[in-house]
Amino acid sequence: QAQLVESGGGLVQPGGSLRLSCAASGSAFSLYYMGWYRQAPGKQRELVARIGLSGATIYADPAKGRFTIRRDNAKNTMYLQMNDLKPEDTAVYYCNIGRGTLDYWGQGTQVTVSS
Repeated sequence: QAQLVESGGGLVQPGGSLRLSCAASGSAFSLYYMGWYRQAPGKQRELVARIGLSGATIYADPAKGRFTIRRDNAKNTMYLQMNDLKPEDTAVYYCNIGRGTLDYWGQGTQVTVSS
């Protein structure tokens, strides 16, 4: 059983930056694939970025060139560096880890981009 806690969300002006963190409890963190998802009001949850066991990354088109996903297995933590934020990035951001049939989600952290 793994528990995930996101942090780092908040209110930022357009063009600003935030770094989200996802701290995981439990063991074998390095054996999980990991990802960030987001859900804006009235919309479905969508993938933002994923990172595999080897560090290979996948980004959704809105995140390409602006967001960077990273994992630190020694700290059981995943990060999402978000730069040049836009109002359309406003959403609740969730971290997700999985392995085989195991799939865990955090509670989410709110990111609001507004002037």
